[in-house]
Amino acid sequence: MIPARVPRVLRMGPARLTAGLDHCRRLDLPAHRTLHGVVAPRELGELISYANEVDMRGRGGAAFPFARKLRAVADAVGSGGECVVLVNGAEGEPASSKDAMLLTRNPHLVLDGAVLAAEALGAREVVLATAGGEVAEASVAAAVAERRAANVSGGAESRVPIRVVGIKERFISGEGGALVNAVNGQEGIPPGRKRRAAQSGVDGLPTLLSNTETYAQLALLAEYGPQKYAEVGTAKEPGTILLTVSGGAANGAVIEVPTGVMLADVLDLCEADIGDGVLFGGYHGAWLSAEAVETAVVSREGMKAAGATLGAGIIVPVGSSTCSLGEAARVASYLASQSAGQCGPCRLGLPNVGRLMCDLVEGNGSVDAIRRAVRVVERRGACSHPDGTAKFVLSALDAFESEITLHLEQGSCGRPVRGVMPMPELEKEVEYRLEVDWSRCVGHGLCAHLLPEFVHLDDYGFPSFRTVPAFMLKEARRAVDMCPALALRLAENGGDGHGPAPKPAASPLRLVKDGMLKAGSSVPRLTRVGASPSVSRAGGNAG
Repeated sequence: MIPARVPRVLRMGPARLTAGLDHCRRLDLPAHRTLHGVVAPRELGELISYANEVDMRGRGGAAFPFARKLRAVADAVGSGGECVVLVNGAEGEPASSKDAMLLTRNPHLVLDGAVLAAEALGAREVVLATAGGEVAEASVAAAVAERRAANVSGGAESRVPIRVVGIKERFISGEGGALVNAVNGQEGIPPGRKRRAAQSGVDGLPTLLSNTETYAQLALLAEYGPQKYAEVGTAKEPGTILLTVSGGAANGAVIEVPTGVMLADVLDLCEADIGDGVLFGGYHGAWLSAEAVETAVVSREGMKAAGATLGAGIIVPVGSSTCSLGEAARVASYLASQSAGQCGPCRLGLPNVGRLMCDLVEGNGSVDAIRRAVRVVERRGACSHPDGTAKFVLSALDAFESEITLHLEQGSCGRPVRGVMPMPELEKEVEYRLEVDWSRCVGHGLCAHLLPEFVHLDDYGFPSFRTVPAFMLKEARRAVDMCPALALRLAENGGDGHGPAPKPAASPLRLVKDGMLKAGSSVPRLTRVGASPSVSRAGGNAG
């Protein structure tokens, strides 16, 4: 069964990436070979020439030239070295479904492209990383098994070993460094220092890292050749692309279109209610006004002219039935929760931006305060997540100016927040609370200096507290241990808010101070007290 999160497939123009999906819910190996045949191996120079001729770019959002990636890995390998081909199927972006669709319904096209690249580079293996436990992972694993079976019966489907890795899915899981970390068995977060996968990736080897759709496009390019491949699309950006349309669209779908189509035509096909604007490029993208949508062209060049970026082809019309400012605040809060927690701008600055956006929805705060908070996080993060979030928030402030005025003047725009922006169901994060023994507190204020984002001092120097997220637990414990009056306690936030709060465990250092713990004694742990032009349709509703 195809899960509900993989939408129906539509197309405008010829079928390439979506060929065969009109009649098959999933193309197994025989069906795939009937459509595409067996792609013969290509020399590295030939693949690089093909990619250069059509200016093939990565389809994961950064649009990096694919030929340059191939050359960089080849140069890093040198003579006699090993390398790895890594397929980035970690679609952490909630508003995107194109990669999940390809891996679920057309996995062999992706694997064809990855194996082509691996053979040309002499790679040790192909690694395909995708969200663990999802149907896409099972579909790819089944595709690999189909290829192995074909090899047993005399075929040549397993020319390069293929390994499928299921990783924990979150917004930042698709970032290149985070993906490499996850495949290497480490925590799947971006490294503090940027490193190039082409130099050191999987197992420290030079790694060709690119998006799921990119490898599918490579397979098509090898099948058609550059001239036929370029028969559709624009002269500068030939070929077709996949778009994901959701939000205020009655007919949300993954759509294959040739570059150069009008954005308005795509939205019409999806019966989209534009409302106050359309988000293009995902949750690190930018909002387009209804006026800009009418003239926008779907291509890298066209979207840049409209004031957005093509990115991974994510289109989210907000619709007219929901509060657009409230939807933007939901996304800002979600992005804050997706912090890797490894730098101040991300773990402290983004939650502050999210709170200020929510205050604005309630008719409080100010746009200037949000802009100041955004400036604090821009260009200061360990990865690009703070910058992408800042771009989204600033774009929303510009796009929803009239909405903001209504909220500040009347407290509301009159429309509810319906939650049309796609959002995953997240496990509740563990949070902690600081409690104070008022018989001991003398208003020293040290806790506010140690945790300025979570402790506020009143006019008399006495503290009040915000909930402390799990990634700040170390700093919160430090504030507890350093309180000169021994007045602070730390407990896990939970329960239903009724009845007395459970008594938190004291920290080891406090027990020593209070004379309750002798040298060599066992140290009690912190007690947990809660939970934290032509149009055709390819296939029916995949839900």
